[in-house]
Formats: sequence, C-alpha cells, structure tokens
Amino acid sequence: MSEPILSLRGLNTHIAQYHILHGVEFDVPRGQLTMLLGRNGAGKTTTLRSIMGLWRASAGEILFEGRNIAGLSTPEIARLGIAYVPESMAIFADLTVKENLVLAARNGPLDGARLDWLFGLFPAMKRFWTLPAGVLSGGQKQMLAVSRAIVEPRKLLLVDEPSKGLAPSIIANMITAFRELKQGDTTILLVEQNFNFARQLGDSVAVMDDGRIVHRGSMAALASDAGLQQKLLGLSLDAHQ
Repeated sequence: MSEPILSLRGLNTHIAQYHILHGVEFDVPRGQLTMLLGRNGAGKTTTLRSIMGLWRASAGEILFEGRNIAGLSTPEIARLGIAYVPESMAIFADLTVKENLVLAARNGPLDGARLDWLFGLFPAMKRFWTLPAGVLSGGQKQMLAVSRAIVEPRKLLLVDEPSKGLAPSIIANMITAFRELKQGDTTILLVEQNFNFARQLGDSVAVMDDGRIVHRGSMAALASDAGLQQKLLGLSLDAHQ
C-alpha cells in the first residue's frame, strides 16, 4: 500500500442538530483510486463535502499531505490541488462548454496540450465547445463536470456517483477516463453505487454504514467475497455485472 495522500482521523460532522459522521477513519493511498461504498444515507456524500470544507467538521482531522485542512475554507482547500465533482454536477447551464472550463482554470488561460488530452478523454467536449452546457445530455454534462475538475492538474479528485443515471456506453467511457487519470498523477476518491463500476476501477475500498467506516481493504478482496458483500452492502457484486 502506497503512502496516503489523504487521511481522515476521528472525523465527526454535524448538520444542524443531526450528527452525520461518527469518527470516520480511512486512508486514500497516493496514486490510487479509492472507492467509498455504502447504502444510501450512510454518509458518503457528507464525507466528501466535509473534506472539501463545504460542511464543517465538528471534530477530528482531515490530513492532506500531512497537513490538517479541517479548518480551511473551500477555496483554500481547492488551491492545495483538490477538486470536487458533486453528484449534482453543478455546471453552469447558460454558459458554453468553453466558458465552463475557462471559469475552472484558476491559474490562467486554458492550456492547449491539456485541452487536447481532455478532448481525447471526452470527445463530446470538443464537439459541443461553443454550445450552452444546458443542451448537453446527462452523460455529456457529467463529462463536462469531470473535465472542469481536471482542466488543470489536480493532486486529488473527489467524485460523487459519476455513473448515476448514465447509459452503459457513457459509463464505459467514464471507466476509461478514470483509468487514464489514475495512471497519471491524480489520486481519486470516488463514491459510487454501481458496483461493477467500482470493481473495475477500485484499488482500495472503504465501506460506510450509519456514518461510520465498517470495512477497509482492497477492492479486489471485496469483489471476490460474496459473503462480505452481502454483510456490508446487503447484496452481491455479482448481481450488478
């Protein structure tokens, strides 16, 4: 197991009067893709939003490259090289694809070589370059959301359910894109409900239940153990091929 780029230690998060995360602890190894799995309502999205500073942790540490970032603002966290793709995608529908990407490029003009690489991952971005993002299909909007997060190099990418509601052909394209990303310098923490997607991409896995981590290990080990899948997730990955 490689050195972690991100470590959560005793992370607690409250939203209003509700205690959502209860002492969450797991590592995200550098250069790998870590899956965060669990039933609906387990606390997965809250974990990503807490890492990003969108919801303030009430206790515990969020260690990024050894530094506790739990008290930082979201813009400060982003400047450290962390990007977030929410489940809602949060694109600007009235702006063009180009304008969405320009807004995400904090360090200056869009890099031509980087754009060519992005177009290789997601050819639709080039095809719809001058069109409003609102006219894109659901899958194309998801591609834009991911493209916006990686239009500049990032150290860590947080992604919330990228395959939700997408056609199988678009999911296959996403799998290819994430494989290429993790072969580069981007570490990925990915929340997903599509377990075949998880099996194909994940290196390590953390499983949540009721705001707690109940399992940590390799994705391959979980994928090969139907009994453990049933115990942790209430189903077998084999049912989702």
